[in-house]
Amino acid sequence: MRSELCIHDIATGDTSVILTHDGIIEAPNWHPDGFLLVNGDGRLWRVPLDEPRLEPFPTGRIGQLNNDHGLSPDGRTLAISGKTETEKSCIYCMPITGGEPVRVTEKVPSWWHSWSPDGQRLAYAGVRRDGAPVSLYTCALDGSDEVCVADDFDHIDGPDYSADGRWIWFNGEKDGRVDLWRIRPDGSDRERMTGGETVDWFPHPSPDGRHVVYIAYPPGTRGHPAGLNVTLRLLPQEGGESRELLPLFGGQGTMNVPCWAPDSRRFAFMRFAP
Repeated sequence: MRSELCIHDIATGDTSVILTHDGIIEAPNWHPDGFLLVNGDGRLWRVPLDEPRLEPFPTGRIGQLNNDHGLSPDGRTLAISGKTETEKSCIYCMPITGGEPVRVTEKVPSWWHSWSPDGQRLAYAGVRRDGAPVSLYTCALDGSDEVCVADDFDHIDGPDYSADGRWIWFNGEKDGRVDLWRIRPDGSDRERMTGGETVDWFPHPSPDGRHVVYIAYPPGTRGHPAGLNVTLRLLPQEGGESRELLPLFGGQGTMNVPCWAPDSRRFAFMRFAP
């Protein structure tokens, strides 16, 4: 499988391939200092934008990383999710300059997905009872004050705070449908934001508060598999009609985590070729 690390400009509609890799790399984050972080082979890699290449990013004792990683609003701290010390995914935080990760979530599985804009809380997907569905949680940076924001869906994934902190966006499955939703951090005012035939995953609100980019899977897709023809779509944050940005071969790994540039004009994503 060949991976292409891409940047899309929403104003011009142009897509640039900045790195091609013979293997699988996934889930780019955008650091304000001008580099991307991606996941590959259970590790993180740094990609400088001025001279794109894969540079190993050390995560100390924690390996077996999944795609659920991302940067604090000030760019100084990185959240990662891995299972080196636990049989199921656990969330850790570490300095972006390197060092040993510090465990955050006591309970597992927990899959990180977003920081609150003030940098004081994390939003993530998790399971807390045997046989229970994946639900939406937040907690403080030391793992205390875990709050279940929503747990009455068949499955929840991809929670991501809006830039003003007033909403958490997520994809939620109910009655065989997967749509995008938003909810207040206290669990109130839940709204369904898409309702078409596509299976919608991984909403990412832009830093300027205007847009949400997401993946639209074909109707009938189960879960969020890799290796499908999908589309990236753009939705106004206040709600309304979305528009197609581009089709691609991807899905899982394309943009599981926040991927916007700080200027909100561009975002990073992955596409793949057999």
